[in-house]
Amino acid sequence: MANKAAAFALAMMGSNLAMAQEAPAPEHAVSYNVALASEYRYRGLSQTRFDPALQGGADYTHSPSGFYAGTWLSTIKWTKDLGGDGNVEVDLYAGKRGQLTEAISYDVGGLYYWYPENDLNPNANTFEVYGQIGVGPAYLKYSHSTTNLFGTPDSKQSGYLDFGANVPLPVAEGLVLNLHVGRQRVENNGALSYTDYKVGLTKDLGFASASLAWIRADTEAYLSPRGRNLGKSAAVVSISKTF
Repeated sequence: MANKAAAFALAMMGSNLAMAQEAPAPEHAVSYNVALASEYRYRGLSQTRFDPALQGGADYTHSPSGFYAGTWLSTIKWTKDLGGDGNVEVDLYAGKRGQLTEAISYDVGGLYYWYPENDLNPNANTFEVYGQIGVGPAYLKYSHSTTNLFGTPDSKQSGYLDFGANVPLPVAEGLVLNLHVGRQRVENNGALSYTDYKVGLTKDLGFASASLAWIRADTEAYLSPRGRNLGKSAAVVSISKTF
């Protein structure tokens, strides 16, 4: 989804700033992205049982209104690990972003996580509404589920609070420091609630963007079929391209 491409977008911001000042953004814009990651981590938990993931998506933006919509896909393994089926996640989202003031941005919308033929009970498909406030490189975002959360029974009204920053570093052009801490609250399932952390770097290479991040979830409640902690500390490497 859009958030998963945010680090790349911020890395490109510096090199595109002069161009943006010279020419206004097109009224309608469509972009595409593709990525290969050493594993897919979401909210600190491995979605691919520590194996690599192939990812990609498409985004539409209407500049005058700030409206956007898009889709994002990734290979996964966790639905099969829970006794279901399916090997792909499809994110469908839409929202509106803009400026509250010159210094404060906002982003509100909805996101549907679709796991085709997952066959889990409760179903793994999840819908969340979200709102985000940004100040400079920092942001605060809250996501709220209106369905059960990723197949967890009796978990409607769960929430995820996400605080982070994507800070351009002066030591090299196109180098961005990515910082994040998040808190997943699982309604009526306190033992499954946890905090996750990320510290990483994103670098615009010109032809693509590369990232390296340390990621950890402070929980031992989520295990692979072999009993490995899906939130254990790990270094995740990815390379992505937006066009």
